[in-house]
Amino acid sequence: MAEPVADSDAGFRFDLPEPSGPYSIGTTELHLVDEDRTDPWGAEADRELMTSVWYPAKRGPERERAAYMHQEVGDELFKRVELDPGTVDVQGTRTSAITDAPLDRSLGERPVVLYSPGFGSVRGLGTVHVQELASQGYVVVTMDHTGEAPVRFPDGHVDTDRVGDFSPEAIRTAVEARVADARFVLDRLEEIQGGDDSGIEGGEVPRGLEAGLDLENIGMFGHSMGGATSIHTMYEDERVDAGIDLDGTVTSRQDDGEFEKRFPVALEGLDRPFMFMGGSSVEEGGERAPHTHRTFDDWGDLWDNSPGWKLDINFPQARHMSFTDLQLTLPQLEDAGIVPEGTVRESLGDAPDRPRLLRSQNAYITAFFDEHLKHEPQPILDGESPEHPDARFID
Repeated sequence: MAEPVADSDAGFRFDLPEPSGPYSIGTTELHLVDEDRTDPWGAEADRELMTSVWYPAKRGPERERAAYMHQEVGDELFKRVELDPGTVDVQGTRTSAITDAPLDRSLGERPVVLYSPGFGSVRGLGTVHVQELASQGYVVVTMDHTGEAPVRFPDGHVDTDRVGDFSPEAIRTAVEARVADARFVLDRLEEIQGGDDSGIEGGEVPRGLEAGLDLENIGMFGHSMGGATSIHTMYEDERVDAGIDLDGTVTSRQDDGEFEKRFPVALEGLDRPFMFMGGSSVEEGGERAPHTHRTFDDWGDLWDNSPGWKLDINFPQARHMSFTDLQLTLPQLEDAGIVPEGTVRESLGDAPDRPRLLRSQNAYITAFFDEHLKHEPQPILDGESPEHPDARFID
C-alpha cells in the first residue's frame, strides 16, 4: 500500500487498506427523493437521500479510483476535532473502487447489503467494511440520513446537522426516519431490478446493476444507531433476511442515562439471523465494561426473545468508534501530529493491533452474510479462533 500523503497544499491523505476479496469493485452515487415523505427535521420538503452503491465490477482499463469522501463533508466532520478545513484531504484520499465502472455481469445476481452509519455520522466512515463486502461479491448500498450529519448533494449544497439535541424524542424520530429511509432504498432497488430507474433523482445506475441484484437475499448492518436501524428495519420489513448491529443499543436514552424500551423489537424479538458485535467502555477506575447481551438489557431482551440464529461477538479492547474507519484513520492523524498525542487511546482504546482488529471485524461480517445470504456454511462462526485473538464469543 502507498504511504499516507501529507501535502502542504492538498492536506493529509489517508492510506486505506485494499480489500481482500477476489473481485474488482466499482461505486457510484445515487440521489433519491421520497415524494411520499416530508423531511422530519424541519426542512418542509420531500425527504432526500444520498446513497452510494458498491459492487463487484468488470475489470477494464485502469482508471482513477473514487474519492473517499466529498471534501465539504470531511471538513464538517473534522471540525469536531478542531481541524481547519482542508487539513485532511478526504477527496484526494482514494478508495479501491472505480467510479461508475460497469458491474461484472458474469457473476449473475449478487446478494444485497444495506449499510447505515451512526447518529451524526456519515456513510463514508464505513468504507473499509463496505469495500471488503463488495470485493467478496456483494452489492452494498450505503446511505446518509439527511438532517443528522453533513451530506453533499449533486448541486453542490451541503446539508448539515438539523437535529439539535439527543433527546428520547429526537432518537425516536431519527430511528423511525432511518427505517423509512432503508425501506425506501429497497423499494428503489426493486424498481431498478425491474428496469425502471425513473425514481433516481441524480446519478446514473451502474451498467448491469439491474441484472446483478439478488433481492431474495438481503442483509443490513450498521454502526451505533445504524446497527439499531438494521435491527429495527428487520423487524419492520421481512425483505431483510439477516442483520448485524455494530455496538448500537436498540433503545433510546432517557435524560437520567438509563435505557428505556421505546421500540417493540427487543421485547418481541426477531425470527431471522442477527449478530451483535460490541466493544467496551471504560468505567471509573479503568475497568472495562463489555457491551454484550449479558451486560446490555436491551440486547439481552432481544437475545432472549429471538428464537432463531444469533451470535454475539465482543472485542474487549475496542471502543465504540473502533467499528468505523476511524480505527485506521485516526492513528494516522496522531502519527502525523495533526491531532494531540493520546487522542487514539482515548477514542479507540488500547487494542494492540488495530489493523488486525479491523480485519477480524471484516472476517466475521463477511462470514455472517456468506452463511445467511449466500447460504455457505462458515466454520469461523462456530467459535473463537487463534486467527482472531481479539474476539470473544459470548454465550
